[in-house]
Amino acid sequence: MAGNTIIETHGLTKEYGPLTAVDKLSLCIEQGEVFGLLGPNGAGKTTTTLMLLGLTEPTCGTASIAGFDCTRKPIEVKKITGYLPDNVGFYPEMTGRENLRFMGRINGLKEDVIEERIGVLLDRVNMTEAADLKVGTYSRGMRQRLGIADVLMKDPKVVIMDEPTLGIDPEGMRELIALIRELSVKDGRTILISSHQLYQVQQICDRVGIFVKGRLIACGRIDELGRQLESEGSFLLELGADPLDDRLTGLLREIDGVRDVTRGGEDLLIIQSGTDIRTAAAQVLLNNGYRLLHLRQRGNDLDEIYRRYFEKAGESNDGVENKRKGGRLPFGNRKKV
Repeated sequence: MAGNTIIETHGLTKEYGPLTAVDKLSLCIEQGEVFGLLGPNGAGKTTTTLMLLGLTEPTCGTASIAGFDCTRKPIEVKKITGYLPDNVGFYPEMTGRENLRFMGRINGLKEDVIEERIGVLLDRVNMTEAADLKVGTYSRGMRQRLGIADVLMKDPKVVIMDEPTLGIDPEGMRELIALIRELSVKDGRTILISSHQLYQVQQICDRVGIFVKGRLIACGRIDELGRQLESEGSFLLELGADPLDDRLTGLLREIDGVRDVTRGGEDLLIIQSGTDIRTAAAQVLLNNGYRLLHLRQRGNDLDEIYRRYFEKAGESNDGVENKRKGGRLPFGNRKKV
């Protein structure tokens, strides 16, 4: 990351009558950073994106991109910001090349610049061979890659992506993740990703922000968020042993710092504690004739961090979005494939 703030919000708030969709959001995203915006449906991610794109006005507070106020100077913001929706829209009867040419003309590029840029971008997203096929024949992964080329036609400083890896096969996902990282590392572009696919976000993002009911409840690098939970005395340990019986559960409950021991399935115990008890737990098994099969401290993976911050905010993990959301952002009127 370059260390220069490019996306900035201060007290950003959006109210719809009695509903507060975004509540006093203050956030700084650095140039060249890949930032993940996480949260269930209705958490405020889409409304935040709308305000950043200048498509809806905040009730109060401010948002800016590269120094341009998103409300007062939306045209300038759109010139330097590209948006990739979760379902990329193209004209299905036109080829990939023709769709890119159309977008270049919409953005006022000269014809020679358009043709040169199309060639470079098609090669970059590995779509040269499919460039002259109708987009209506493309797979979802191909449309997503063409969508990135489409976004890059105007050479934006900032790219906002909504569920970019949703519905893509594993190989296509690996290619897309590598491409997104390249946009940040090689190009120095800032990428803002709105997603609920935690594993993919963990592979891509430098930092994440977790939204609950319009509030940003956590923000930072994934490892930092994990360490913060531990510093607050919140540890979860997975333990597998043979035999896994009630006597062992009782012995583990007697360890200093242990708050609770519960079943995590047929072959695991989940131990909640205020300190790291891995050594003590292993010693209990050794001293009492148990065989240790599994021992893992939770907290370093995004799934676990996400769940535990939700619990801190008093929310149920049942509300976490596990399916594709149906909302759409009104960013263009092109027909959807």
